[in-house]
Amino acid sequence: MMELVIEKADVLKRSIDAIAVLIDEAEFEVSEKGLSLKATDPSQISMVDFEYEKKAFKKFHVDGTLKLGLDLDYLNQVMSRAKPTDEVHIKLDNDDTKMSITFKGSSTRSFSVPLIDISSGELPNPKIEFDATVKMKATVLQDALKDASLLSTHLTLGAKADGFYVKATSSKGELSNETAKDSTSMVDFALKRDCKSMFPLDYLSDMLKAANSETDLTLKLKENAPVELNYHIGEAKLRYFLAPRIETA
Repeated sequence: MMELVIEKADVLKRSIDAIAVLIDEAEFEVSEKGLSLKATDPSQISMVDFEYEKKAFKKFHVDGTLKLGLDLDYLNQVMSRAKPTDEVHIKLDNDDTKMSITFKGSSTRSFSVPLIDISSGELPNPKIEFDATVKMKATVLQDALKDASLLSTHLTLGAKADGFYVKATSSKGELSNETAKDSTSMVDFALKRDCKSMFPLDYLSDMLKAANSETDLTLKLKENAPVELNYHIGEAKLRYFLAPRIETA
């Protein structure tokens, strides 16, 4: 038995969109802590860790811990039909083959979402001692990605003593986008040592899809290691990891 009620659909709607852009299908876990998901994309170069705490729900009832295997593309399509101010009711009765999602606003609309069997073991977060932690307004990285997309499908994220930078290069030319550590767009900047890594631009763009320009975004970097990128959507927390592209001589 499970019954969840969210006062306004906006946060869950944006969160599912931010997950589904990378993940095809995965298991949500519903427990006394709240709603969570941890999964890798089909290519296994990226990972998403999603948490939506129990206290953020208008109503939260679950018997024990439940695992809900879902087609995230279809779930995203269903959630796209919710208006931002709709109240969302999610129920699972004794029938363990489907979950009901109801949107209550100017009208009441209910969808039945099939559950799927997904065999997945415990997925640990990468254990990395990062060299740099950069907290900035999301618009800094969003603008840099748009700049880089004019030149290349990959870009380099880096940190040095005076700030954060994004670089891209191709036969079309070169881009250098630098943000000083004392910039008004920089919230916090901590550096142990200079570091940089190269990443696929499209994955980073997908990871930032749900972030508003003024969202506080945290990047954690290490030389030629996965990047950790995290931010909040309302009360929900999204954390991503993305493997680097290692250049060979």
